Amino acid sequence: MRKSPQRRAIDNYRSRLTARGMARFEVVGRDKDRQLIRMVARLLAKGGSDADRLRAAVTQTIPGEPPVKGGILRALLASPLMGSDIDTSRPYEEGRQADI
Repeated sequence: MRKSPQRRAIDNYRSRLTARGMARFEVVGRDKDRQLIRMVARLLAKGGSDADRLRAAVTQTIPGEPPVKGGILRALLASPLMGSDIDTSRPYEEGRQADI
């Protein structure tokens, strides 16, 4: 099946972004912060010493460690129930009759 011209254009745009080391992502925030978030994103994307200073300031301001991929899996694997051979299967039930 052939891709539509719009789909090809989107794929080409995203591959050009990837080649430049950029990524497109969506952010959910308050409407009044829209321009601020866009200005910050634009400055960070441009790079340079201003972007480095902003990145350092934001990193110092936000408490805690950044999220790490695989955290949920690591927590599940560290569970005391891991390897305890608990039977998690459920019996099959037909369900109940309903008058519709």
